[in-house]
Amino acid sequence: MKKAVCILSGGMDSTLSSFIAKNSGFELVALHFNYGQRTQDKELQSFREICEFLNISAKYEIDIPFFKTIGVSALTDENIDVPIDGVKPGVPVTYVPFRNGIFLSIATAVAEKEGAEAIYIGVVEEDSSGYPDCRDEFIESMTGSINLGTKDETKLQIITPLVHMTKGQIVVKALELDVPLELTWSCYKNSLKACGVCDSCRLRLKGFEEAGQKDKIPYEDNK
Repeated sequence: MKKAVCILSGGMDSTLSSFIAKNSGFELVALHFNYGQRTQDKELQSFREICEFLNISAKYEIDIPFFKTIGVSALTDENIDVPIDGVKPGVPVTYVPFRNGIFLSIATAVAEKEGAEAIYIGVVEEDSSGYPDCRDEFIESMTGSINLGTKDETKLQIITPLVHMTKGQIVVKALELDVPLELTWSCYKNSLKACGVCDSCRLRLKGFEEAGQKDKIPYEDNK
């Protein structure tokens, strides 16, 4: 069976992306990164529960400690507050420098080892909030680079099934595919109850509202 490496954070988008890969006939290799993010333990728990739900046996949990050393992002530096006043123009302080580029590079190494032919990543341009490494043009450029830098017989596609979808469309598609959204986690700040006010929570809640559905994960103030 053909294989795909799925970068699976434990969030809603990467989980739906993995379900789409499975429904496309791929055997999944799940790849998760612990990079010192504030909700690292919760995201890892979500990753493991989703892998169990999908019956994925080939999974990698990779630690990337240098992101905390680099700092500069509110996701990895506890001295920088996570913004709670809504999405604003420009690159936000939650941007982790070249994170998706590094993730895709490591995913390429895993794909070569596993003999995979595709890498799935759940980037969403609407969700980018100014993140340059979520843009379609970046993914196209990375696809060319990884195929130049790997063996001739390694021919990889980077597949981004959600890149042009809205959050509402993502929620609707996830429900169509019976994705257990209650197992996923999106909050940038909290691990027990989602804050409901960080950029990621706002986008998630907006998606459920657009889809006419209620999110089942716990929120502060019962959002």
